[in-house]
Amino acid sequence: MLSRTGLLTRSFLELLFSGSRSKSIVRLSQPCALRNLTQTELGNIALSPDELRFLQSTCTYLNKEYLDFLKDFRLNPREQVTASFIAKDDTGSDTDIGEVNLVVKGSWVETILYEIPLLALTSEAYFRFIDKDWIYDGQEEQAYAKGMRLLEAGCIVSEFGTRRRRDYHTQALVFRGLVKAKKEGKKNGLPGEISGTSNVHLAMRFGIPPIGTVAHEWFMGVAAITGNYETATKTALSYWVGCFGEGVLGIALTDTFGTPIFLKAFREPIYPITPADQTGLADGVVESETSANGSEKAKTFAEVFTGVRQDSGDPANFVKIMRDFYAKEGIKEPKTIVFSDSLNIDLCLEYKKIAEEAGFKCTFGVGTFFTNDFVHQSTGHKSTPLNIVIKLSSAAGNQAIKISDNIGKNTGDVATVEKVKKVLGYEEKVWKLGDEEHRWETDDDQGK
Repeated sequence: MLSRTGLLTRSFLELLFSGSRSKSIVRLSQPCALRNLTQTELGNIALSPDELRFLQSTCTYLNKEYLDFLKDFRLNPREQVTASFIAKDDTGSDTDIGEVNLVVKGSWVETILYEIPLLALTSEAYFRFIDKDWIYDGQEEQAYAKGMRLLEAGCIVSEFGTRRRRDYHTQALVFRGLVKAKKEGKKNGLPGEISGTSNVHLAMRFGIPPIGTVAHEWFMGVAAITGNYETATKTALSYWVGCFGEGVLGIALTDTFGTPIFLKAFREPIYPITPADQTGLADGVVESETSANGSEKAKTFAEVFTGVRQDSGDPANFVKIMRDFYAKEGIKEPKTIVFSDSLNIDLCLEYKKIAEEAGFKCTFGVGTFFTNDFVHQSTGHKSTPLNIVIKLSSAAGNQAIKISDNIGKNTGDVATVEKVKKVLGYEEKVWKLGDEEHRWETDDDQGK
């Protein structure tokens, strides 16, 4: 049995690929320990020269201006992060159980980098101080077995497990197993692929491509800042393409305000952002029937983006909606669906069959199932991962909200959520498997 030692965050690169004023509430004890870990771990990390060179050579879509910013950037958790604790039964003891409320305040470009390490820190603190009835034994072998099953089935899989991992060491063991499976799969000509990871540090360490998609926070922030939910999706997509270019980071997240609302913007032509909008986020783009070079009709977002990501609601219904959408738009080239909502092996195989029968390519972003799959040593029953998220709470003094394709994933101010639903004509969706509170609590998930 390995001892639980080592730092939560080993590298500045673990801050990237995810993330403003954000809130997270979780049941936990020892809040002082969590606060001290936050200040110690996050306040002392910086981008190393080797990491900078890795970003320059691998993440070529990150421009020099942003990389120069990262070189000198330091998180300031003492000033930007506050943690409050409400005990369920306050005895004054450090072992009291209750709710920890984490709030991050500051400029968006800085606070967005707190999301992943704060969530990973919260999970590690819980399993270090509260649920301690588990061991590391078998994690590498378990990850290898999962990887091999997915590769044998022809699944293209990325590891998305940093934010809810048991701890850093667990994720490293998982990577060893997945890398072993990747090599074995290539050797034996298996049809699947371990295609990447959203953890840029471990991508660098293990030689796996860093990979990710746009976050809900981008759409949430644009909507809050502009105050126009009816045009926010189109504005957010326009800035995204304007920053990275056509076909770069080309998987679109559809469910921030509901997929039907997203698709109204997705079918629109791409127009350049007005020059005045380059220095500060503003609502609106130039209306023109030609592309930026003026020589041809502008392409639509649906044409330019290589695919979409499904992160809430019924996946089978989502596939049908997207098939009908692309057919109506006359788009015949193969598109990709990235599934990323609480996956295990059985779900990957089910969704793969559904997507391919509808003519889609598909890939899978698998997170908690890889990096927090344990049993209690005393009972053999599942040691349940924390169901934790950090979402944008407000921007420019306005409430920020997310609706999604399932009522269980609504986040933000309730009054604002209801107001936006009415403005957008949102139709409520309830999916029988969409219970976020108990998604990971059954023993049936173990190893599947």
